[in-house]
Amino acid sequence: MSFLDYVSENSTRISFLFLQHVQVVLISVGLATVVSILLAMVTERLPKTRKAALSITGTILTIPSFALFGLMIPLFGLGVAPTVLALTVYAVFPILRNAVTGLETVDASVVDAARGMGMASRQRLWRIRLPLAWPVILNGIRVATIMVVAIAAIGAAVRGPGLGELIFRGLSRMGAANALNEALAGVVAIVVVAAVMDVLFLIIGRVTTPRGLHA
Repeated sequence: MSFLDYVSENSTRISFLFLQHVQVVLISVGLATVVSILLAMVTERLPKTRKAALSITGTILTIPSFALFGLMIPLFGLGVAPTVLALTVYAVFPILRNAVTGLETVDASVVDAARGMGMASRQRLWRIRLPLAWPVILNGIRVATIMVVAIAAIGAAVRGPGLGELIFRGLSRMGAANALNEALAGVVAIVVVAAVMDVLFLIIGRVTTPRGLHA
């Protein structure tokens, strides 16, 4: 059976796993975004704490995916929970790094002007600094998303949802009928997810970036 014939015959299953993959990625990145932005805001006046947070989250990226997913099993068992948690942990660093960079690079004169207009610190943060830092933050979210799309496939090792199931099952059956097609379908579908997500974030950037900040 050719690859295209395999995809056609198994389109329902592939589509279901495709949607699962997208969902687990969006949930994980959404959680990581909230955690990262809050962490960047809370540690703004605590440079040592901020540096430690960046160092710890950066170090976590060096942990092999299989190892991190495996470490989640004793605590959270198998399935969605360890998958989402592991992906969230991986996604924090690029978002946090860009959130910190974005907030630090906002033009001081703009912030001073807002202060001169009587804006409180919280107002300056929400109405001036975060909107101006948003393009940088969004780029961090975009990078984290593309990274997590690939890592999410490892979630199949802990019975997590998504396209990793096709890859793991196909590789475990290598040499059997359609095993290669199955693994290849998972790989191709993940590439498609990454491409779709990338385009989506480009559109979001265009729509949500303040007009004066467009390139």
